[in-house]
Amino acid sequence: MQKTTSNLGEEPMRISCLLFAVSVLLIGVTPEGMAQAAPPRAEAPLDRLRTDIEQITKSVDSNWGIYIKCIDTGEEIAMNADQVMETMSVIKIPLMVEAFHQLEAGKFSLTDRYTYKASDARPGTGVIRTLDEGAVFTIKDLLTLMVIVSDNTATDVIFAKVGGPAAVNQRMRAYGLNTIQATGTAGAWFKALASAPGEAEFHKEGKIFFGLSSPRDMGRLLELIAKGEAVSKKASDQMIQIMTGQIYRTRIPKYVGGFQIPHKTGDMVPFIVNDVGLLIDNKHTIVISVFTEKHNLPTGLPANLVGAYIDDAIARIAEHVSNYFGYK
Repeated sequence: MQKTTSNLGEEPMRISCLLFAVSVLLIGVTPEGMAQAAPPRAEAPLDRLRTDIEQITKSVDSNWGIYIKCIDTGEEIAMNADQVMETMSVIKIPLMVEAFHQLEAGKFSLTDRYTYKASDARPGTGVIRTLDEGAVFTIKDLLTLMVIVSDNTATDVIFAKVGGPAAVNQRMRAYGLNTIQATGTAGAWFKALASAPGEAEFHKEGKIFFGLSSPRDMGRLLELIAKGEAVSKKASDQMIQIMTGQIYRTRIPKYVGGFQIPHKTGDMVPFIVNDVGLLIDNKHTIVISVFTEKHNLPTGLPANLVGAYIDDAIARIAEHVSNYFGYK
């Protein structure tokens, strides 16, 4: 009986030893190295930033297009960045760039005067249309109002000054930014909208656009401006100064501190909510280009609350980006 009990105890031990030896051969871990096995590989910081941004986008059921790049380090995050999307008023950045090209060429100057006519008034955002006929503005005034309050009347005056959307598109092709397209004037867009059964039907049909671009190409244009390569260093600095005066600050700038933030919004709430810009401090210059559309938020939610949801999500993305590069 004692012998039988002994054999029963030794057999499992032999099997355990054999299995251990096989595992050592398979994974190459020696008994001495078992306690020193390498820990799981830590997620790289940039990957963590990407994960944080992905989590934010998943919190709001929308079609997102995102392009982020730190110009001085080359670090980059792209999510659907090459998808061509509706820009809305973000297209006013390429228009501003073309205007500064023509200013540099001497075709007109920032101090040239424009006298407002009631027939020039355009619906939507802006202040000029609320003024009396005869109000006088400089070209610099018009460019500033076009950007910082997204003035649609100023936009179409500048379009007329530079030769229309075709001139803007030709400039973007020269840059190699082939997805950026000024599709028409503000007046033409609002005329098409007015003839539609409603805003939702107009947006769903998707035949008339205010402008088009991929998030990456708009980000690349911002990079050219940031590097002083859009027109000239002087012109680029002037454009950055204008964009820094942006009054709509519920998106990229909302939670960001310690950076200069030239940017431009574009939206048709609740269907499209965009913001693109730069974060600039004494160490880094970061491009942020965020486009959203087709928001699938709770049915019956008021348009202003839809806009607030998207605004805050974009703001949180910018916050994570600023924290990451601010810490670095």
